[in-house]
Amino acid sequence: MGWWLEEAGRVESLPPLSASLDADVVVIGGGYTGMWSAWHVLEADPSARVVLLESGICGHGPSGRNGGFCESMWLAAHSLKERFGAVPARALLDAASRSVSQIGAWCEENDVDAWFQQAGYICVSTAPAFDDVGRSSVRAAAELGAPEAVQELTEEQVRARCDSPVFRRGVFVPDFATLQPARLALGLRAKLLERGVRIFERSHVTGLGGDRGGVAARTEGGSVRASAAVLAVGPRTRAVDGLSSRLTVTSSHIVMTEPVPDVLEEVGWTGGQCITDGRLLLHYFRTTPDGRIVLGWGGGRLACGARVNGRVEVDADVARQVAADLERLFPGVRGRRLTHAWGGPIDVSPSHIPQIGSFSGAPVHYAFGFTGNGVGPSQLAGRTLASLALDRRDELTRLPIVGADAGAWVPPEPLAWLGGAAVRSAILRVESAKERGERPDPLSAAAAAAPRALGMHLAR
Repeated sequence: MGWWLEEAGRVESLPPLSASLDADVVVIGGGYTGMWSAWHVLEADPSARVVLLESGICGHGPSGRNGGFCESMWLAAHSLKERFGAVPARALLDAASRSVSQIGAWCEENDVDAWFQQAGYICVSTAPAFDDVGRSSVRAAAELGAPEAVQELTEEQVRARCDSPVFRRGVFVPDFATLQPARLALGLRAKLLERGVRIFERSHVTGLGGDRGGVAARTEGGSVRASAAVLAVGPRTRAVDGLSSRLTVTSSHIVMTEPVPDVLEEVGWTGGQCITDGRLLLHYFRTTPDGRIVLGWGGGRLACGARVNGRVEVDADVARQVAADLERLFPGVRGRRLTHAWGGPIDVSPSHIPQIGSFSGAPVHYAFGFTGNGVGPSQLAGRTLASLALDRRDELTRLPIVGADAGAWVPPEPLAWLGGAAVRSAILRVESAKERGERPDPLSAAAAAAPRALGMHLAR
C-alpha cells in the first residue's frame, strides 16, 4: 500500500452499487482524474447529478501511491512545441502550469493539508552522457517567450541546492510542487462526498455503452444511466476496446528512509525541491516534512495487458535495486534504515503526452497516458473532461492534447509485453554503461533505440 496511505489514515470502503440509478454524469475511476472530473462538473453545474464508480477504494491506486511530484509540463516544452506548434504548445503549457497553482489553492480553500509546497524541480545529469538533459526545453521555453519557465543550472548551482557527489549540471523548473499524494486523494474523496457526489466503491464496471442517447455503466450489482460518462481508469485503459493500442503499462517502485535530517543538512537539500536524474528510466527523489528521503525509479517491469497485480505492485528485486541506487546518490544514508518500499503501475503514452478524447459512438470521454507525471496534469484533464461531459466547448476542450493521436501504435499482447521487456533490458544496459563512463554495446544500443524508430517518444 505504501507509506503515504498509511500516514494519511485508514478509510472505510463505501458500499458498492446495488441499484439502477440515473445521473447527469457517471465517472468511472476514483483516482485523481476521475475525482477532479467530478469536482469540476459540480463547479460548472452545481445542480448536476454525479455518480462515481470505483473498483477499489478511491485514492488507493496510483493516485495515492506516487512520488508526490505535482508537475507542470514545462520540461516537455521542446517536444510539445515540435508536435503541436508554438501557439498551441504555449496554451497547453500555461494551462498545465496554472493547474499546479490551482491544486495548491484548492487545498487551502478546502482545508486539505496535503503538504503542498511549490519549491520547484531540478532535473540533473549524473554522468557526461546525460549532460544535455533539459537543454532543448530551455531553448524551447525561451522561444515560446517564457525563459523563466525552464532555467539552465551549472554544476555549482545544482550542488548549492543538493550536493550529491554524482550531480553535474541541470535545469530548474520553478512551478513544480510536492505534496502528500494520499492526503490529496482522500481529501478529494471526502469533499466530493460533502458536495453530494454519490460514490460507490468495490464497484467494478463490467459494461459501458450507449443507451437511448446517453450512456449506461453496468456493475455486478446495478447500473447507472447518464447523459455522459467520464472514463478515468489509468493503466486499466489497456483493457478498453478502442484504446488498448494507445498505451502500455509499466511500473515504478519507491523506497523511503527513516527521518535523516542530518543527511539533508549535510548535502544542503533543505529547500524542498523535487529532483530527477536525466535517464530515460529515471530516478525521482524528494524529501518529507519530517526529513525522510523518498526515492523512486521508473524502471520497473512491464505489465502484460492491463494485469496490474504481482510484480507491477510489489517487486522485491526492483526495490533492492532502488535501495542500492539511493546509497549511490546519497552515501550519507548508508547504514540508515529503510522503513517502507512499494510500487504501482504507470499508464505510458507512446508520445509521452497525456491523451484526452471522446468515443465517436457514445458520449464517453476519457483521459489516460500520464506516463508517471500525472499529479498536476490530472487536474487539467479533470477540468477538460468536465467540459466535455457537459458538452461545453471552451479553451480547455481546444487544447491540442484533446483529440490528438497517440503518437504511435502499440501492438497487441503478448507482442507488446515481450518487445517492451526486451527494450527495457536494453535501456538498463545502455544507461548503466553510460553511468560507468563506458560505451554501450551496439546490440543493446540498437534495441534501446527501437521505440524511437517506431515513432514512440521515450524522453520528456
